[in-house]
Amino acid sequence: MERQTRAYLFGLAAVLLWSTVASAFKLSLRHLSVDALVAWASLVSALALTALAGIRGVPMLSGWKQWKPSLFQGAINPFLYYLVLLRAYDLLPAQEAQAINYTWAITMTFMAIFWLGQRVGWRQMLASLVCYFGVVIIATRGDLLGLHFQSPLGVGLALASTLIWGTSWILGLRDTAEPVARLCGNFICGAVYAFAWLGLRGQWAIPSAAGMLGAAYVGCFEMGITFALWSHALRLSRTAAQINNLIYLSPLLSLFWIGHIVGETIRPSTLAGLACILVGTAIQRLSDRHLKSTEQHA
Repeated sequence: MERQTRAYLFGLAAVLLWSTVASAFKLSLRHLSVDALVAWASLVSALALTALAGIRGVPMLSGWKQWKPSLFQGAINPFLYYLVLLRAYDLLPAQEAQAINYTWAITMTFMAIFWLGQRVGWRQMLASLVCYFGVVIIATRGDLLGLHFQSPLGVGLALASTLIWGTSWILGLRDTAEPVARLCGNFICGAVYAFAWLGLRGQWAIPSAAGMLGAAYVGCFEMGITFALWSHALRLSRTAAQINNLIYLSPLLSLFWIGHIVGETIRPSTLAGLACILVGTAIQRLSDRHLKSTEQHA
């Protein structure tokens, strides 16, 4: 099989799995609290990543110097990130939470401008305006004149999760550790924090079979194994752009699963808002390519 074809297959497998996660979040939260789902899913992910590292022969973190960054990064992602994101899913319909969370690409751009000193152009400003107009459409369920938000806290948490994800990304740029080993360390530390939090909240209990199955699915396919599929696709592909463009399929497929598995009626306002977010994200990607081209010819 041709190398690029294999890259597309691995990329599509990752996108397909990621597209099911919003439904998995919502279904799992019927059987587990937010705190419990974060804890058990983080544990499963840590175990899955450890197994993956062993299969690939990746040396694990050793010594205080290598483990120290994971103590901090694990507190941000997975611990804080998933506490905030899953609370948003608990408050909002899955279709709204996943669409709003998809603005992470714009958030990361503005964080890069602030923290890394990257410049901002009119295309980036346009992309952000289009994206966040989509958020307003979704959050108000199309009531743009009344501006009545169904769950202001849920919308705020979904947007806050993108800031936390962006912070995690910025920290990752400065980390020289092998990615799978670092992820494994982060999730081990995150699982410890999550179970400690679970104990402090007085929620320590063995989940039901349905709850454990949901946590296992989320831990493997949102937090763990899918990362390896995506990374392998990027390594096989002739260019990263050919694979990165596949990510646009994820929110659309996600709405299909949400409608057919979770049972939510997909609102026209969600489709309109998601369309704005996707257009804004596309403008952002084109802006990034234009900026790189300009820098190369400078």
